[in-house]
Amino acid sequence: MFGKSEDAGSNRDAETIIGPSVKVDGDFTSQGDVVVQGMVVGTLKTEKSLCVSAGAVIRADVRANSAFIAGEVHGNIKISEKLEVTNSAKIFGDVEARSLLIAEGGVLQGKCTMVKEEKPAKAVHLETPRKAAAAAG
Repeated sequence: MFGKSEDAGSNRDAETIIGPSVKVDGDFTSQGDVVVQGMVVGTLKTEKSLCVSAGAVIRADVRANSAFIAGEVHGNIKISEKLEVTNSAKIFGDVEARSLLIAEGGVLQGKCTMVKEEKPAKAVHLETPRKAAAAAG
């Protein structure tokens, strides 16, 4: 949904839009795309994309699959895939993401952790002591 910067402000695919005059106070959870134009205080979680518009303020810990931040976030952010921070964005908190893009002028004050895709462990075949003894003798 927010793959291109010029499409980031588009609301047509958003399941939930928190408008500029709206304040959400508490735990906000969604399974779809979320656009924040107002204020969120508490926690914000979505299984899909999050767009924080310029002028929006989030005072919450945030979790999403991907995120496009143009507003202000005060809290820790955990993104499964890509986090894009625009030149108007201000983030005050720790960030964890697989991919991070910060435009010139964007502010990030906190610790940044880049997470890699975890590969499944290879199966290792171990011989039992009885098989090892039979093979040796």
